[in-house]
Amino acid sequence: MRTMPAEAATVERYRGAVADSRFKRLWNANAPGYLFLLPWLLGFFGLTFGPALMSLYLSFTDFDMLRSPGWVGAANYVRIATADPKFASAMSVTLTYVMLAVPFKLAFALMVALALNRGIKGLPIYRAIFYLPSLLGASVAIAVLWRQLFAGDGLVNAALAQFGIQGPSWISHPNYSIYTLVALSVWQFGSPMIIFLAGLRQIPQDMYEAASLDGASKFRQFYKITLPLLTPVIFFNAVVQTIDAFKAFTPAFIISGGTGGPINSTLFYTLYLYQEAFGNFRMGYASALAWILVIIIAIFTAFSFLSSRYWVHYDD
Repeated sequence: MRTMPAEAATVERYRGAVADSRFKRLWNANAPGYLFLLPWLLGFFGLTFGPALMSLYLSFTDFDMLRSPGWVGAANYVRIATADPKFASAMSVTLTYVMLAVPFKLAFALMVALALNRGIKGLPIYRAIFYLPSLLGASVAIAVLWRQLFAGDGLVNAALAQFGIQGPSWISHPNYSIYTLVALSVWQFGSPMIIFLAGLRQIPQDMYEAASLDGASKFRQFYKITLPLLTPVIFFNAVVQTIDAFKAFTPAFIISGGTGGPINSTLFYTLYLYQEAFGNFRMGYASALAWILVIIIAIFTAFSFLSSRYWVHYDD
């Protein structure tokens, strides 16, 4: 009976040695991977996850960047829902932009992808040229150029004048200003076009040959073969472009001079958030606006995934 504690201690030491040995083997096997991941992990927790949690906390405070944040509970969210007419205006402008820009951009990108998929010579050159607007479109320089194009004395009205048409000042007219931003978004069709082109290349050609032998027209082949087999790519592009459209900021900020005018016709949600945070110094209120935007995007994304089962066709 006296040897039992010693035996138990020996067993515990053995188990500890085995656990240490397993840990060392796992560490030696995975340490290089974790070291390569370390910069990303530091960036994610230090620049994304950490600030996101901080903004969630600030959304329940009256923080104005001049004083310490004071807890106000859900007062910011109550004010957004009941006593902020600019929130409704910004939400209406943003939804209008999303509902117009995303379908037109995807339709135009698909048309260009179909044209490039016909086996034309110099395809890599055309692909690079058409992709270029996606690289430049979100820049400040392009937004400034777009403002000059659609000004009252801009190039667009100069071209219309050649046909005897007197165009309005597109960016300073509340009925037309949002459409200049939609046109700028559609012009940045390169990214979804490249993805559409890759999807078209994956469709077996023998399906088109069989359909042609059966007498199917080009339109019927597109409707019955191309579109169903391309629905996973359409779904991916739709989700990505919808999220990007909700986050659009630079074009509206530059073209409207940061005001969202004329008459709030270009007051995107992100621009209104920026005004509240850095114009009015209501950082707590702006944080609440940011989290509402996160929730709205999450709802749209969840709806897209739930509805995809009815129209997205996979191989299985």
